[in-house]
Amino acid sequence: MFANRYLQKSHNSEWIENPPDPDTGIIVVIPCYREPEIIKTLESLRLCDLPSFTTEVIVLINHSVSSNEEVIIFNHNTASELSYWIRQNNVRNLRFFAEGPVEFPSKWAGAGLARKRGMDNAVRRFNLLNRPEGIILSLDADTVVDKNYLTSVYEHFVLHPSDPGAVISFKHQTEGLKGRHLQGILLYEKYISYYRNALLYTGYPYPIFTVGSAFAVRADAYIKRGGMNRRQAGEDFYFLQNLVQLGNVGEISSTTVHPSARLSDRVPFGTGPILSKWMCREEDLTKTYNFMAFMDLRAFFMIRKDLFRISEAQYYKNISYLPEPIQDFLLRDIFLKELDDLNRNCSSLKTFNSRFFQKFNAFKILKYLNYVHNNYYEKEGLEAQIGMLESNLQ
Repeated sequence: MFANRYLQKSHNSEWIENPPDPDTGIIVVIPCYREPEIIKTLESLRLCDLPSFTTEVIVLINHSVSSNEEVIIFNHNTASELSYWIRQNNVRNLRFFAEGPVEFPSKWAGAGLARKRGMDNAVRRFNLLNRPEGIILSLDADTVVDKNYLTSVYEHFVLHPSDPGAVISFKHQTEGLKGRHLQGILLYEKYISYYRNALLYTGYPYPIFTVGSAFAVRADAYIKRGGMNRRQAGEDFYFLQNLVQLGNVGEISSTTVHPSARLSDRVPFGTGPILSKWMCREEDLTKTYNFMAFMDLRAFFMIRKDLFRISEAQYYKNISYLPEPIQDFLLRDIFLKELDDLNRNCSSLKTFNSRFFQKFNAFKILKYLNYVHNNYYEKEGLEAQIGMLESNLQ
């Protein structure tokens, strides 16, 4: 079986007693922590158009061993509620399962570990069927989906069989929001779009920006990259940046998932905390990264092929022609050391070019942006920066 070795190393025990249906093609994984809207999420899945094969939905109710009594009671009530709902709604080709509440160690408890446990169990079930091409969908417990969610995801992988994974279009729920809260989520979505398109403008080939509730991965690709990480937040971002090392992570725009736009303090960063800071005026969502920083980065990316098998002296000469902010960052970051390592392991320009962005990846881009905004640029008005980007894309 394709995942035997991974599962032996993961030490993640099987907990679903029922064997997978032989026709299972998609497994949706939903971490659930103190979540009042989980039934709404499951109802949206129940109403989906279904592919010709069986779809499974795994809900992992979880909390930390140090969670307070209120959370523990809430999660136990959720488990009872889900048990009843599942008995009423399971059908042959759409099967729901719930585990928990599961207690995680305080050090690791959070979205990453919960998502990992659920996705590892999805892998286990696909492994029983020896189905490496099985699709694992990541969803959140406060998210609803369009009616064509499952069929659109399946169709994408039929049309793009070499994609190890894909991100799915998302738009936050705004019904019932008003005033500053509504303004905040609309600004945040504009920022996400600006950041992604600005990365695309620089020439960065993996301008992926998503949320934990909006991506899919093939079972074999999941294990090849070591599975989901245990980060308490941002686990989706780190996982997808890891996944691009296998190939193109596609984009599914034919359907949309709708995460909650509520205020939250349950994770260190993400939509909920950002909106909470905005409401308290601790975060200014009307300001964003200066577009000049992306223009400087583009200038560097445009000369990357000239860095293949380059001497140290020539490297310093080449970057001396770049704008000062990116030049300074490259020197302080000692990028030459990473470049030397890259050149030692690339026998051709084609290989060098494809691996360059493994060194100058999304994490380094974020490090660069923070550095130049601390030392060279001020954050500017979001609308103005969007305008500058659009004028440069024409």
